[in-house]
Amino acid sequence: MAPTPVRNPPIPDIAHSLQWRDLSDSQLSLALVHAARQLAEQRSAPLVMLTNSSEEAEQLRRELIFFAGNDAALPIYTFPDWETLPYDSFSPHQDIVSERLSALYHLPAMRAGIVIVPVNSVMHRLPPAEYVLGNSLMVKTSETLDTESLRERLIAAGYQHVDSVYEHGEFAVRGAILDIFPMGSKHPYRIDLFDDEIESLRVFDPETQLSLDKVDEVRVLPGKEFPLNEAGRTQFRKRFRETFDVDTRSCSLYQDISDGIAATGAEYYLPLFFDTLSDLFDYLPEQSVIVRSRQLEQPAQRFWQDIETRYEDRRYDRQRPVLAPAEVFLTPEEVFRHIKPFATITLETAAPSMFPELDNNPQASYPMQALQRFLADHPKHRVLFCAETAGRREVLTELLRTIPLPVQEVDGWQAFADSQISPAITVASLDKGLILPDQQLIMITETQLLGRKIAQRRRRQRKAQDNTDFIIKSLTELRPGAAVVHLDHGVGRYVGLQNLTIENEQTEFLTLEYANAAKLYVPVANLHLISRYGGTDPELAPLDTLGSDTWQKNKRKAAEKIRDAAAELLDIYAKRESKKGFPYRVDDIDYQQFADTFPFEETPDQQDAINGVIADMQSARAMDRLVCGDVGFGKTEVAMRAAFIAVQNNKQVVMLVPTTLLAQQHFESFRDRFADWPVTIELISRFRSGKQQEETLKRIADGKADIIVGTHKLLQNSIKYKDLGLLIIDEEHRFGVQQKERIKALRAEVDILTMTATPIPRTLNLAMSGVRDLSLIVTPPAKRLSVKTFVREHQDSLVKEAILRELLRGGQVFYLHNEVKTIERTAEQLRELVPEARVSVAHGQLPERELESIMADFYHKRHNILVCSTIIETGIDIPNANTIIIDRADKLGLAQLHQLRGRVGRSHHQAYAYLLTPPPKALSTDAQKRLEAIIAASTLGAGFTLASHDLEIRGAGEILGEEQTGHMQKIGFTLYTEMLDEAVKAMREGRTPNIDLVLQSGSEINLRVPALIPDDYLPDIHTRLIMYKRIAGAEDDDELRDLQIEMIDRFGLLPEPVKILLSVTQLKLRAEAYGISKIDASAQTGRIVFGQHTKVDPLSIVQLIQKQSRIYKMSGPTQLGFTHGQEKAAARIEFINKTLDQLRLSAEKR
Repeated sequence: MAPTPVRNPPIPDIAHSLQWRDLSDSQLSLALVHAARQLAEQRSAPLVMLTNSSEEAEQLRRELIFFAGNDAALPIYTFPDWETLPYDSFSPHQDIVSERLSALYHLPAMRAGIVIVPVNSVMHRLPPAEYVLGNSLMVKTSETLDTESLRERLIAAGYQHVDSVYEHGEFAVRGAILDIFPMGSKHPYRIDLFDDEIESLRVFDPETQLSLDKVDEVRVLPGKEFPLNEAGRTQFRKRFRETFDVDTRSCSLYQDISDGIAATGAEYYLPLFFDTLSDLFDYLPEQSVIVRSRQLEQPAQRFWQDIETRYEDRRYDRQRPVLAPAEVFLTPEEVFRHIKPFATITLETAAPSMFPELDNNPQASYPMQALQRFLADHPKHRVLFCAETAGRREVLTELLRTIPLPVQEVDGWQAFADSQISPAITVASLDKGLILPDQQLIMITETQLLGRKIAQRRRRQRKAQDNTDFIIKSLTELRPGAAVVHLDHGVGRYVGLQNLTIENEQTEFLTLEYANAAKLYVPVANLHLISRYGGTDPELAPLDTLGSDTWQKNKRKAAEKIRDAAAELLDIYAKRESKKGFPYRVDDIDYQQFADTFPFEETPDQQDAINGVIADMQSARAMDRLVCGDVGFGKTEVAMRAAFIAVQNNKQVVMLVPTTLLAQQHFESFRDRFADWPVTIELISRFRSGKQQEETLKRIADGKADIIVGTHKLLQNSIKYKDLGLLIIDEEHRFGVQQKERIKALRAEVDILTMTATPIPRTLNLAMSGVRDLSLIVTPPAKRLSVKTFVREHQDSLVKEAILRELLRGGQVFYLHNEVKTIERTAEQLRELVPEARVSVAHGQLPERELESIMADFYHKRHNILVCSTIIETGIDIPNANTIIIDRADKLGLAQLHQLRGRVGRSHHQAYAYLLTPPPKALSTDAQKRLEAIIAASTLGAGFTLASHDLEIRGAGEILGEEQTGHMQKIGFTLYTEMLDEAVKAMREGRTPNIDLVLQSGSEINLRVPALIPDDYLPDIHTRLIMYKRIAGAEDDDELRDLQIEMIDRFGLLPEPVKILLSVTQLKLRAEAYGISKIDASAQTGRIVFGQHTKVDPLSIVQLIQKQSRIYKMSGPTQLGFTHGQEKAAARIEFINKTLDQLRLSAEKR
């Protein structure tokens, strides 16, 4: 039979079927686009593509979007799989639910377009169509809106009420402003009300929380695929009791839904919420055409087997009973019976690719020879090249110019097809190319030319903050119960915010509790005097006594010792500065060619880290940079770029790692990455024989080894390097004292790049003090989801459930048991618990070859459970392992737990970490706090935050020895580091450190007017506190103006007390610039108190008094008194500003 024509593929009539055959490469996607357009024109119906897997659906989606272009008349929807297991106790990610609801909302009325559905999704029963349509609402400008009834409706629809909106299904109410991220929407929206009327609707950026464009209307879909309103909950409760003979009091799912909480895994109880359910076919217009592969039955049967196995495993669980499979899912037979009434296209086996091998070899004499030969065989064909990104387009354009083949940019497929341009180039993230012989068109992708996929980041992650200062400052956020430091009064405990009326004016105060239950009320304008206490356990923070001079003595003593600490830091710094580094030359062409073969798109902060390293290497001073990035966030690529530059400058590179396994893995990674370059990479490892080691050492001494990977053996004096230029250290905190001393000695001789996921506190502090340069990589890579982390008592049923969840989706499990004596017994218990599992054991006492073989087998999926010691803590990269179970997690340190958790979640699948412990009563306080910290830091990129927690949990003894620790515990880590920073900065600039600058509490402004953020304007205490902190910490008028704009945007027009607060802060900044210690003003009189080092010229004060003696007079040697009679706050502030203007003008005139 003839192949199916791509341009005019046949479309079957309703209830009829036909076959498409011999479509190769991307021809299927283009044929689907053409068919969908014909179908829309002839029958006003959509095309529904059923795929064998989610991966296939994603690849198809990218291709269809490219071929359809920006055609609004041809929408493309995906109805994704939940990515949870049948009967799971977890719910799908909010983004997945959003995408599904969007498809369900649009499907019944679709008159054109394509819907992509993996077979697993087809087999789920769905809510009735009227549920999705009936529970959606449209919000339009100028309409009236009752925020309270909307709030209740959103909660009943499954939306979550939060303080700030970041993700789908969240909303926030702040006075006259309502923020919402509707399900099915690409953006969150801000609804601005005037009384009950909608004044404006605007899109806003969830990162900055600032508004962007105005819109006329917003569609709000339900938050879940099941209802949480009164009727839905009542129906669920009634049906649950009728269906299951269990005690509902012990069923948390029943109790949660009864309370209106969307219990995790509630999706698998859908039949209990509705009288009747629908399926995907009920949503499809009857004229729809379904496209499916001939092999669709196989994945459908596999999924049904998984469902039945899961059901059998859980059917007797009385705390979480499950419904029979046929109630929740369609059987494969039902699916194919439902397909029959529709027009159906069956895809026969695809034809083999029409392309020869085009993979180019950059090191060959004629790297593009295969491409040239192919193009010569098709002289009349027009050609389009597809690059992954705009940046890659430039690189590919340069590469093609060398053939020579000058290409012209076009905007997508349609622009190319409609033009006569050739050869052309565009941006498209595609794997497969395309040949259309009848149209004489060829499309070649970058993947075909470079032989590997250049990965494209896809959404589904909230962009992490990539600003180092912001992250460091966010460590000081206050929460009730925390120990805090007041600059003037010492260590107390934060109780909360409180409104007090002083002299008939309402002001908001921070309430602090000191020793003997004494209270201190701090005006919010003085919030800059407060810092979070760190340096030991906050519970054990030594509370100061109000009115005692102990705090001032401690502060003064710490200040003196800090000078010594700063001198020691500066000694390290001076050695580094005085030792001339090697200024590396970067060959732009070679470097760009190396960078272009990185198989992913760099994240913004990864690029910043790379730029920082390059700048360090090009400078004349030796590099000492710390790259802190969460596990799997791309630190190794930063190291490889540095290594490449060093080798290009004929320098040797050492990659120092803490374990043999990690050395092996890094060795293989470097060898793969440098495969196309004349670079010799060696490995020093106990996996190598003595003879191999000797030969390697000789090559190192002769300079024939460019990059050497290994453990601490590389630091031995017996190893001679010909010209070592760069030392890369992975996880420095894992090395012993001797190794650290050797590294310290090398610091003055070579460039050093240190990589860590959780920096030890000393490392973090040195970086924060500016003695080492710091780069943070906190943006997750493509489609990476945070690891769901649970702390649980050890139970066999829990372990079995966790393992089965992973194995049933084809994954692998790490089971960490850190006692070698009992590790084999533990493995045997797991074999009995999960007989179908293939269990292997790995620990550091095994013979090298055996360990290497076990790890290789696990990597190649010959085993699916690895019972192991902490040998896997660093660097083991097994993307298919997405569950880790840690036995006796209470015995491990915080950095260890974070590293171990980072072993999973390295693909786009949801990963799980189970921290198993004895009963809570048996846990030490420190262990409980470590476990709480790791749960709290469950977001991606949490390593930096955890290092700060570590300081508090185990004290800060690592910073500069025990003596310094004592002072730090007395005054708190934040104040200590501020003082240390000032000392370091001063010594760097060649001046005597003036610690008093840090110890001064700034100017005090008291205008006896309400200067606060009213709680009815910003109800959330924590957000209000953060805004107070940001206002108090503003450094200039521009920052205050930006805050004003942000507050109006986020919370609405400023009430009078907030305007006054901003004006008072502005006044405070001016006063500090003048060296004024205090401004005090009532409605009639006031005074300005000049500080000891005031910058105001005394002559200007005298001139002011002479000119306006009825208003101004001196009331003491340092006080200027005044009489003004200004009742209103704004007038009072204006009067004081004018007074300051005159003082300044007088001083300038002189």
